[in-house]
Amino acid sequence: MPRVSRVYAYLGPAELLDQVRPGVEGEPVTSAADVERLCRDEPFTYVVALDGTLRIAPRRSEHVACAGGRSVLAAGEITFHGTAVTEVSNQSTGYCPGEESWPAVADAIDRAGLERPDGFTHTFVFRHCSGCGELNVVKDDYHVCVFCEKDLDPV
Repeated sequence: MPRVSRVYAYLGPAELLDQVRPGVEGEPVTSAADVERLCRDEPFTYVVALDGTLRIAPRRSEHVACAGGRSVLAAGEITFHGTAVTEVSNQSTGYCPGEESWPAVADAIDRAGLERPDGFTHTFVFRHCSGCGELNVVKDDYHVCVFCEKDLDPV
């Protein structure tokens, strides 16, 4: 079972959640054979399901669809070269996973027997603005809402 530090519920637009179809979710990646069958050298949307399984879908897919509408242990984008993970991020504005989701990603990749980096190759910080409620991606440690210019909570 994966190390669990946090479960991420879907926080994105309700209309995207409403489009999720029962039984339709990302493809499970449990071995190098799955990567060889499913992947090309391009980024994919991924989630780590609550059972610790890495699931992928085409990059243009929504994370919530890849997760079948359920909560996740991690979400972001992932790129494979051969059977190695070359890039992996936590970039998901639907789930807003923190850097602390890395152990779940690492566990899922390790269980599939794939090579991987030692951490996220790109890490994103997400904050909702208490003033206007919009989601912000914090860049360069600049904690100001791009929509209303209110200071964002840095924690």
